[in-house]
Amino acid sequence: MKSNYFLRLIIFFVLMMFSFPVAAEPLTEAEARTFAETKGNELLAAFAQTDPAEKYRKLDELFLNDVDLNYISRFVIGKYWRQMNSEQQQKYQELFRLYTLNLYKGFSFDFDNNLSFSVSRVVSDGEQMSIRTDIDYRGMDGKNTKFPVELRIHKKNGRIMLTDIKVTESSLLLSYRNRFYQMMAEADEEIEWFLDDFELLAKSSEKYYRQEEE
Repeated sequence: MKSNYFLRLIIFFVLMMFSFPVAAEPLTEAEARTFAETKGNELLAAFAQTDPAEKYRKLDELFLNDVDLNYISRFVIGKYWRQMNSEQQQKYQELFRLYTLNLYKGFSFDFDNNLSFSVSRVVSDGEQMSIRTDIDYRGMDGKNTKFPVELRIHKKNGRIMLTDIKVTESSLLLSYRNRFYQMMAEADEEIEWFLDDFELLAKSSEKYYRQEEE
């Protein structure tokens, strides 16, 4: 169902945030609300693109500009980040960027302009802002599906970026940490083995979706 595609996109965007201290800057409720409304409308505009190549180009642009990938990549690898040397950290973050950019390429995200949202609450949460958005999807059968989504954002270097998404009170980000920890366990907690496996996964996904586009 198309409503499931949207939830899967949420999972894609939830690859973000880490629990280490960050130099966050002051962020007002007005800025947070404007960010959510602006980026939400840009996302809907990307979905409305009829040309698949243009649609994914716009989604990539949104993702790279508005999601704090450095923040995210360090969270999902957790304690193992400190066990990597600088060269391994750089390689890992490059692979992470490649990996996340291909997570959603298999979905059409064709919602027939039946998707809408509204911002219902903005709350300061320490160095971050929590934004409650209400998603409304009208299916082909005319029935509406409504569910709340909580966005977490912060400001760094003058830029507001997404750091987490929660659906039904559950942080999907944490589920991805569990996934990466499992990958590390499968590599016997050997950093180089993990990076080799991760490189194979990331590059095979890129190759597959490149062939699909051609």
